[in-house]
Amino acid sequence: MTNQYHMQIITIDGPAASGKSSVARIVAQRRGAIYVNTGNMYRAMTWAVLQTGIDPNDQEAVRQAAAGITIDSPVVDGQTQVSIKGRVLTQEDLNSDPVNRGVSLVARVSEVRDRLVADQRALAALGPLVMEGRDIGSVVFPDSPLKFYIDASEEVRASRRRAQGHTDQVAERDRLDSTRKTSPLVIPEGAIVIDNSLLTLEQAVEAVLNRLP
Repeated sequence: MTNQYHMQIITIDGPAASGKSSVARIVAQRRGAIYVNTGNMYRAMTWAVLQTGIDPNDQEAVRQAAAGITIDSPVVDGQTQVSIKGRVLTQEDLNSDPVNRGVSLVARVSEVRDRLVADQRALAALGPLVMEGRDIGSVVFPDSPLKFYIDASEEVRASRRRAQGHTDQVAERDRLDSTRKTSPLVIPEGAIVIDNSLLTLEQAVEAVLNRLP
């Protein structure tokens, strides 16, 4: 991957419910870039694994099932979608409680991460991107000069999840994401950290835009 590609990629990382997805989507719109939610790629893989009846806690079973699952990322209205065997997955599919509970378990499987990281890097050929997730600035595009890490307190993030009607525990997802062996959630080297606990969405967006060249 050339530095030319890296210069076109804004990376936004952070824990669950930090607000990074909402911020990244608007930043992409205002910069004329394609928005990529990499979390949806892991959610799509989790959804597909669950369709086979496999327990996400069974890493070997997940590894074997994932080997036969291909996720496509068509661009629609300026952002990538996730599609499996021609079916574009809906937000209802991707944000169901079983997927919420299982996504960190599936994402910890190194073969899953290796495949999806390769898929994410390939998206750089589409042009300027705003890509958000948990290891974008640290693993997927570590050479990007435009890195951000959006955080918020555990209490605020848990409250946001409840307001969205979800029952997953952000503390447990934080633990799984931060302690997995492959691509753990970290603040990428050189990233600008934004505490989004008390900011409005517009303030958080401006905090990113004001730091971009």
